[in-house]
Amino acid sequence: MSVTREMFDDVMVPNYNPAAFIPVKGEGSRVWDQAGREYVDFAGGIAVNCLGHCHPAMVNALTEQGQKLWHLSNVLTNEPAIRLAKKLTDATFADRVYFANSGAEANEAALKLARRWALEKHGEDKQQIIAFQKGFHGRTFFTVTVGGQAAYSDGFGPKPGAIEHVEFNDLSSLEAVMSAKTCAVMIEPLQGEGGVVPGDKAFLKGVRELCDKHQALLIFDEVQTGFGRTGTLYAYEQSGVTPDILSTAKALGGGFPIGAMLTTADIAAHLKPGTHGSTYGGNPLACAVSEAVMDVVNTPDVLNGVKQREQLFRDALHAINEKYHVFSEVRGQGLLLGAALNDTYKGKSREFLLAAAEHGLMVLIAGADVVRFTPSLIIPEHDIAEGMQRFEQAVAQVVASHA
Repeated sequence: MSVTREMFDDVMVPNYNPAAFIPVKGEGSRVWDQAGREYVDFAGGIAVNCLGHCHPAMVNALTEQGQKLWHLSNVLTNEPAIRLAKKLTDATFADRVYFANSGAEANEAALKLARRWALEKHGEDKQQIIAFQKGFHGRTFFTVTVGGQAAYSDGFGPKPGAIEHVEFNDLSSLEAVMSAKTCAVMIEPLQGEGGVVPGDKAFLKGVRELCDKHQALLIFDEVQTGFGRTGTLYAYEQSGVTPDILSTAKALGGGFPIGAMLTTADIAAHLKPGTHGSTYGGNPLACAVSEAVMDVVNTPDVLNGVKQREQLFRDALHAINEKYHVFSEVRGQGLLLGAALNDTYKGKSREFLLAAAEHGLMVLIAGADVVRFTPSLIIPEHDIAEGMQRFEQAVAQVVASHA
């Protein structure tokens, strides 16, 4: 069967509007489309492909496990899941892991656990969940309601209750709504979809202190920031703050769907058998691939390399901006970077994304005002240089079109 982009419109629900080209092959930080055209990948599947495309460690893990055992259900356990959980708990604050299939599912589990913990420990009055405007936590009805973007949560009928939103990086707005009724505060240490906005260290520390004061749980959504993306295994390690619950996905599987919720033994005890579950969560195939990814990512070489590559990206973007004056700032951490457009180009991030694709480069946006970069954590330096050359051509094209 010959597949065309037009077929997408005939057979798919129209909730996505993908690019005109269809990628068919990837290797490292390069991708080829149906016509054989090559692209440099600065998008990384939205911070997922942390080892690029078809990394040998992942291919080997998938092939080996694919010949042993794929799926069992959680009536039984399996070796890859136990090994991966052990590696995650050894490397983090957590004692216990719950496996799911996506970031939204990991966050759903975190929120349900927080509510159950509060009910059993403090009674039914302690229900309030506080999150932040422009935050993003997934697309299930609970997580999309906790996320602070009405455009994603409106229009589906009555929403789950007892959820409030406050200003990110503004401690006083959080303080104003917190009380003994607050069961949890959910936050991205660096807002991804909301524009690549880092949480100030003092602010994150203040959030932790308010949670302690009101006996509320602190949930860090590290779906996008986690698994090496910021130069440590998880971003919380650089914040001076330890959460009570952490969600992780995206890069966790390097491209194979898997999510996880990490927490302490005391809090985990409130999800007794039967309280929550997932048919595919913790399946041997996903866990074997994720373990292989972790063995590569959680090493000084790769984590230190993230910080070196961040500098190369910043230097190249600075040089482009000196020439074309399109960005007000470049913000973010590690290889989760956002080039914020200045007043002249506000609202035009999609134009930069489309122009980049024309010049053989895949980038992302974070809202209408930010061009986002989330490449492989091990992207070769020559691919960064080549990609930035192509990005400069794209920027020049956009600038010329508005001259």
